Amino acid sequence: MAMARVSSGLAYPDRFYAASAYAGFGGSPNSSSKGVTSKFSNDVALLLYALYQQASVGPCNIPKPRGWSPVEQSKWTSWNGLGNMASTEAMRLFVKILEEEDPGWYSRASNFISEPVVDVEMNHTSKAELLNKNEVALPETQTIPTENGTSVETQDKAIVVEGLGIVDVFDQWVAPSVSGPCPKPRYEHAAAIVDNRMYIFGGNHNGRYLSDLQALDLQRWEWSKIEAKTNSEAPLKVAPCAGHSLVSTIAWEGNKLIAIAGHTKDPSELIQVKAFDLQTYTWSTMKTYGKPPVSRGGQSVTVVGTSLVIFGGQDASRTLLNDLHILDLETMTWDEIDTLGVSPSPRSDHAAAVHADRYLLIFGGGTHSTCFNDLHVLDMQTMEWSRPTQQGEIPSPRAGHAGVTIGGNWFIAGGGDNKSGVSETVVLNMSTLAWSVVTTVQGRVPLASEGLSLVLSSYNGEDILVSFGGYNGRYSNEVHLLKPSHKSSLPSTTMGTPALDSISGAQHAANGTRDVELDYGAGQDGKIREIRMDNNEPQTVKVDEVSEQSIMALKAEREELESSLSKEKSESLHLKQELLEAESRNADVYKELQSVRGQLAEEQSRCFKLEVDVAELRQKLQTMDSLQKELEILQRQKAASEEAYAKQKESSGGVWGWLAGNSPPKP
Repeated sequence: MAMARVSSGLAYPDRFYAASAYAGFGGSPNSSSKGVTSKFSNDVALLLYALYQQASVGPCNIPKPRGWSPVEQSKWTSWNGLGNMASTEAMRLFVKILEEEDPGWYSRASNFISEPVVDVEMNHTSKAELLNKNEVALPETQTIPTENGTSVETQDKAIVVEGLGIVDVFDQWVAPSVSGPCPKPRYEHAAAIVDNRMYIFGGNHNGRYLSDLQALDLQRWEWSKIEAKTNSEAPLKVAPCAGHSLVSTIAWEGNKLIAIAGHTKDPSELIQVKAFDLQTYTWSTMKTYGKPPVSRGGQSVTVVGTSLVIFGGQDASRTLLNDLHILDLETMTWDEIDTLGVSPSPRSDHAAAVHADRYLLIFGGGTHSTCFNDLHVLDMQTMEWSRPTQQGEIPSPRAGHAGVTIGGNWFIAGGGDNKSGVSETVVLNMSTLAWSVVTTVQGRVPLASEGLSLVLSSYNGEDILVSFGGYNGRYSNEVHLLKPSHKSSLPSTTMGTPALDSISGAQHAANGTRDVELDYGAGQDGKIREIRMDNNEPQTVKVDEVSEQSIMALKAEREELESSLSKEKSESLHLKQELLEAESRNADVYKELQSVRGQLAEEQSRCFKLEVDVAELRQKLQTMDSLQKELEILQRQKAASEEAYAKQKESSGGVWGWLAGNSPPKP
């Protein structure tokens, strides 16, 4: 039996203890060095502290500090923000963040770490890494070849052995083994995540639109088809569609999927919003107010709070669009937004993301003949478009790509340029607007295709990107996974370029699944410059002088602004309610107007008929007048004739009298 000697590093929890000692926790020989933790930024130091406490002590059960120490409050907030995260998960995240911030830590820490050597059997009957009792291995995976011909990196990372089902390597696409009836191959479908299940709806297969709803269990990696039920009150059969969008409402209203827009065989005039209830398994059409956008497909739909921001696409007549609409999901009211600045050119099949709940980013897309790689940013506070300068390895033009955000990073995969599929998976640091390449696939694989879907999920506390489907000369129904390293490939400076404002008062954890909020914002002009930690508790804290009075003033101003915002929201809801009532009254008045118009039309028709009858009677009356005159003439002529005849008879005698039978007068 062939054996291979593989350096796998320390297994958990020893690897965590070594990492925490190197970072300045746990009383290691290296912990006394002031230069170890001082190189970490404020947010990273706070996060490492919180994860160390979570892993070694457990969830935060101590009361919040009452004193005016911003550092102590920030540390407590960071630790408390981890909630009930498992100790094993906190250990792995601690090591992961340290590897991202200091990739060579393990080799530098080897002076005081005894590294074991593990025997790996080449027939795959043993594992290259010990799993703790809370860890569940991913299903059997297949590594996607990269451009340079290598599959995965093994230094300081878990060994990936085919058949073991362990995937613990960053920034590489792998194809898991899935079970159950696979969906039909497709592209231009839509996907969304609800409760560790990826739902796939609709799409295009061989030029035919689909209307099926499929689900992939991301824990068991098993496909199942969702059979929609008929609602007796309002039965609805969803039309097959492609180029639509699918959004989960779990954040604000139960377990529902909202399907918006899309191309259909018999398109409607305006966008329709349909909902699938995951409790009752029924479809319904959601009633909306305001002026809905024209129907379209290939648009982008971005969730911002409790609103959906819709941009671009192409309508049923293939006209490209660049309009902007917002659907308020609380009132289900449409608003068409008038923006400032230069809008992106009309396009479809682009990607969109939101940063800091304020900036809408639009990247790429295309027309019927051209693809773009431009980046546009909309400030949703001022509603003004801008086109900032991009930095780093700017992606090539593409359309039909898909993207997801993890913290301040925007990952984009797939797409094409009308000639071939795009092989690079890229990431944009949305704070610095700097691009970098995550990985590159080789050959004609589904990841280098148009119309694929990309969603963000979590497995064993780790973020994973899940892609499905696509078209690059053939239709695909394959699933691929990628575990991103988040920060490792991102530039750390803005390089003097214009960048988006960073988030103040909240720093995103590197795992992308939790945000550690700081009561004392790190954006307050850098008031907290350095946090140095030794053993379990901080010993030295350098803080610039901060006026307690100014902090109180800022908090009071914040409370006043929040109060004003609450009043504005209340007034806005009141105005929207009045608008809805006015629209209802207008609808009733319009119905009455239509009824009156119908009656008026009937009366006008009757009047017209009466006018025709009057004209006919007048004509007959004129005819009677002429006949009367002729009769009078004839009567006068007759009277004259009778009078003449009588005179003649009186004056006539002799033969005429005899002939008439009258005796001649006697002499």
